Amino acid sequence: MSKKISVIMGIYNCASTLPEAIESILNQTYSNWEIIMCDDGSSDDTFKVAQEFKEKHPKKIKVIRNEKNSGLNKTLNHCLKYADGDYIARMDGDDISLPTRFEKEVAFLDENPDYAIVSCPMIYFDENGDWGKGTSVEYPDKFTFVAGTPFCHAPCMVRAEAYKAADGYSEDVRTLRAEDYDLWFRLYSMGYKGYNLQEPLYKMRDDENAYSRRKFKFARNEAYVRRKGYKMLGLPLKYRVYFMRPIIVGLLPKPIYMKLHKKRK
Repeated sequence: MSKKISVIMGIYNCASTLPEAIESILNQTYSNWEIIMCDDGSSDDTFKVAQEFKEKHPKKIKVIRNEKNSGLNKTLNHCLKYADGDYIARMDGDDISLPTRFEKEVAFLDENPDYAIVSCPMIYFDENGDWGKGTSVEYPDKFTFVAGTPFCHAPCMVRAEAYKAADGYSEDVRTLRAEDYDLWFRLYSMGYKGYNLQEPLYKMRDDENAYSRRKFKFARNEAYVRRKGYKMLGLPLKYRVYFMRPIIVGLLPKPIYMKLHKKRK
């Protein structure tokens, strides 16, 4: 029997993009999945849109709601309480999973029991279409963490047992917007490892609104996660100065940030 995937989605003020995101899951070539969507206190029709899809696909979609806006880390943990799949996949409410994403990620985990995480590079798009394509280190080791997160969070798929061993995402406010980086640090410190497929199987919406969500406090959070994580993995002291990189980037003016941001994709 094929392994079941639980797709966890924290959704917030994404009513206009959510239908396309959900349709991209409905159009997957791999069919044994469920979606758990948790609305994090949206002020638009996000919850209504999610409920409409649930009514159309009651056996495949679960919709839950936070009592108040709580942040992605707590929202994803809320989703995990309802997930019963063998593999946990991520998805964001304004992105697109390409049709063979689940099929290829499941195939890797099925064929490689020594690996707990699989992800892939992403295609970046905005209102004008696709504008960039990322790259990922195929076999991340602890030194890969120096430069930044070794796995793209949104297109990842992780064994449920690994999520359970890590007790899900940290709910420490200092990890908000770096909750995935923190999770990878903890999983690697526990002996788990991951792999990046070299084919982009996911499209991430990266536009002007993405810049508006970039706040300096999140740069501080990433610096905190880096500093803690480098120590956790026992990285040599000469690498630990890199924890300051998010702070430096967070201080860049918008025009310079946007230019460097698009150049590195």
